[in-house]
Amino acid sequence: MENRKAAIVECLLFVAGEPVLISEIARVLEQDEASVRALLYEMEMTYQEQGRGITLMTTDDTAQLVSNRAYIEYVEALLQPEQKKSVSQSIMETLAVIAYKQPVTRAEIEAVRGVRCEYAVSQLQKLGLIAAVGRKDVIGKPMLYATTDTFLHKFGLHNLSELPSLPLEVPETIETV
Repeated sequence: MENRKAAIVECLLFVAGEPVLISEIARVLEQDEASVRALLYEMEMTYQEQGRGITLMTTDDTAQLVSNRAYIEYVEALLQPEQKKSVSQSIMETLAVIAYKQPVTRAEIEAVRGVRCEYAVSQLQKLGLIAAVGRKDVIGKPMLYATTDTFLHKFGLHNLSELPSLPLEVPETIETV
């Protein structure tokens, strides 16, 4: 790993404090994106191997320095965060439908879930987990929704291909003994 470039990237990401476009890192370093992605990958592996307190989180488009989840209990003990409201089952179900079927319209989500989803969609947008990404080219031009980089970061994913695979068949009934 090129120590100077890695140190520069680490400095940039630390100062930014939020996800930075990989294209912007490439611009600043005057490197092509493929080289920057390779450097970011090396940095991420180094952080993991060393078990450092921070780690590098990359998505297809961005990179960010984040705290290592292995030390979350210590962070919580220090910060003593207020108890967060848990997200309801219906909001999580809506998020799952969007994550696996994106881009998707509200009507398509409702067809899968069998219930209205306006509230869940609006809450997910407020949390920054989903965003409107365009309109479907059908009558009425309904809004299309997809997950965001915030979704990837919250669930510790680099990209959507890391989502667990869905079961091929869902059993109609579960037998009990």
